[in-house]
Amino acid sequence: MNILKKIAGKTNSKFIYLNKSFKNKPFKLLDVGVGNHSPSKTTSLFPKCEYYGVDIDKNYNNSDNDFKVMKEFYEMDLTELKFQSIPDEYYDGIWMVHVIEHLHNGDEVIENLIPKLKSGGYMYVEYPGFKSTKLPSMNESLNFNDDKTHVRVFSVKELTQLFNNNGCRVLKGGTRRNIYFLFATPFRVIYHWIRGKKLVGNIFWDMLGFAEYVYIRKEEESILYKS
Repeated sequence: MNILKKIAGKTNSKFIYLNKSFKNKPFKLLDVGVGNHSPSKTTSLFPKCEYYGVDIDKNYNNSDNDFKVMKEFYEMDLTELKFQSIPDEYYDGIWMVHVIEHLHNGDEVIENLIPKLKSGGYMYVEYPGFKSTKLPSMNESLNFNDDKTHVRVFSVKELTQLFNNNGCRVLKGGTRRNIYFLFATPFRVIYHWIRGKKLVGNIFWDMLGFAEYVYIRKEEESILYKS
């Protein structure tokens, strides 16, 4: 199982797209939705990452070490759209992984965060797609409605239009099919059975197409003026 944990740690889509964007270069990351030790995990894999976090509650499964590795933490309710304390044109990357489905105005949140991104910077957004509303119910969420804090379903088409209208170009988007997680699925099922643990929904996300994503680049000002 240590091998599977390593696969999950180094090859989840969040880190795959961070590596695609920055590799070993220094970069400033605004991680929207901080929890489950994301600061420590991210900075251990990307030691040149200058990490900034945003969340409604700083106590969501974070340790003292998580706050030590953060350059700054912004504790705020995203739905209020009060982002004045977050600097404009400052971050090389903004990542929002399974956040917008919890926000009734997730589209407005994204629009108000785009100005925080440098020209030429990258943004990655992942969320449960429409297909998740048709999947069977399962422990720890396989159907969209398994999580009672989910309030809105977004789509690649909707988000693509939003980004296009705000000076960004969609580089890639669609249903998340992480090849590493697909490969690990049967081993994770066997592991849970052997250990007498309940199967959890996220084991099957990539196999059944639970999540969608959009990966974008904010256009350089010169490109915008030409168009």
